Amino acid sequence: QVQLVESGGGSVQPGGSLRLSCAASGSAFSSYAAGWFRQPPGKERELIAAINWSSRDTYYAVDVNGRFFISRDNGKNELYLQMNNLKPEDTAVYYCAAGAAWSAITTNPNYWGRGTQVTVSS
Repeated sequence: QVQLVESGGGSVQPGGSLRLSCAASGSAFSSYAAGWFRQPPGKERELIAAINWSSRDTYYAVDVNGRFFISRDNGKNELYLQMNNLKPEDTAVYYCAAGAAWSAITTNPNYWGRGTQVTVSS
């Protein structure tokens, strides 16, 4: 069993940066793929970034590629999302997720955090 807790959300002006963190419990996390999803107001939740267990492979959605960077520290059981050049359309609840396989992250993660709000507004 893996429990995930996000932190680092908040309000920021357009062009600003935020770093989200996700603390995971359970030693299994270090062997799991992990990712960040977001759900903008009135829209469906979408995968925006993913990373495999060794950090060798990453995935980014087109909307965030080149602005957001996913990383992990398996020694600390943590997942990160560095978000730069934020735009109002990045406003959403951001969720971290973990799955036993890469395919699980991209389709139906096994574990979810509760989310953290990110608001980008001037």
